[in-house]
Amino acid sequence: MRIAIFASGNGSNFQAIADAVAAGKVDATIAFLFCDKPKAFAIERAKKLNIPVITFTPKRFEDRMAYENEILKHLDEEAVDLVVLAGYMRIVGPTLLTAYANRIVNIHPSLLPSFPGRHGIQDAFEAGVPETGVTVHLVDEGVDTGPIIAQEKVAILPDDTLESLETRIHQVEHRLFPQVIQQLAEKNK
Repeated sequence: MRIAIFASGNGSNFQAIADAVAAGKVDATIAFLFCDKPKAFAIERAKKLNIPVITFTPKRFEDRMAYENEILKHLDEEAVDLVVLAGYMRIVGPTLLTAYANRIVNIHPSLLPSFPGRHGIQDAFEAGVPETGVTVHLVDEGVDTGPIIAQEKVAILPDDTLESLETRIHQVEHRLFPQVIQQLAEKNK
């Protein structure tokens, strides 16, 4: 299975997936990393791993359709089977959703449908709930609303800080996301 990973920032989930691929835990080839932020650290991670990088911003295009058509061109050229959103901080539009229906997965740092959106960890922490977690889901036209593939709970401990909770959430993400991608690869055979 050929995957493209989309990231906008640090790229720790990208790194976890790339490490799992390199270790033979995920039976996939990373065709490229796509990044919409030319200075994101995820790009440095990809370069160190000799994974091709494609980067451009939506500002270069007249509208979202033109932006996504350019992404689609690269996905088609590389015969990508699955798009993996690993900290990609943009809403995927109809151009990509139609071309890759049920073939775009995202990871979100909460137990969806609770705490969707950009600040899932902070929102759960500030709400004082006893637990949150990690969700891997298919992407649809909503924000963090697609069908759930996998979830794992993470307790919010009495002595947690936002930073300690974030660390534990990321540990679960880095384990769960590669596992789900491997399950999808096995189904794709």
